[in-house]
Amino acid sequence: MFLQDLIHDTTVLRGTGASLMIRPHDLAIYPLPHIRRAAPSDIDEIVAIEKESFIDPWEPSVFFEAFSCFSSTFFVAVCDGITAGFIVGGLENTGENIYGHMCNFGVSSAYRRRGIGRLLVRRLEHQFALELATGVQLEVRLGNTTAQRFYRRLGYRGIFQIEGYYSNGEDALVMMKWFRF
Repeated sequence: MFLQDLIHDTTVLRGTGASLMIRPHDLAIYPLPHIRRAAPSDIDEIVAIEKESFIDPWEPSVFFEAFSCFSSTFFVAVCDGITAGFIVGGLENTGENIYGHMCNFGVSSAYRRRGIGRLLVRRLEHQFALELATGVQLEVRLGNTTAQRFYRRLGYRGIFQIEGYYSNGEDALVMMKWFRF
């Protein structure tokens, strides 16, 4: 049935002037992950994802501290009983606005390009909105244009840069997404 739907969609799009490009990963069908709140027992798998994803990974103690401070906004994606990704954020109150701060986010290389990252970001945004945040802020390495494109596709916009933000002296781009209710 999937192939018939794809052929139908292609036929419909031809007359609209829309460009249709099918990439190999678009045809792959993966089961949806189970997104749930993180638990202390998830930290070892989260740390493994962190170490494979970042040049300056958080230590396990930082994840435990994040869990104790932000348990309502710390999520994992589980596929076939394996932690495939995680996201953690916290709420910040400026006195005028409450906004979410995406603190850390990673998907295991074995599970990338399956939409898991998008699902994790959307789940965190949903929780922030439930907790009355007006938007979300994050920092991304200035040189990480792949991540910047990912966030832009999700509605984030670059706001300003912070010089020397990362431990190796690299600058950060601060990106924001505002909720429109």
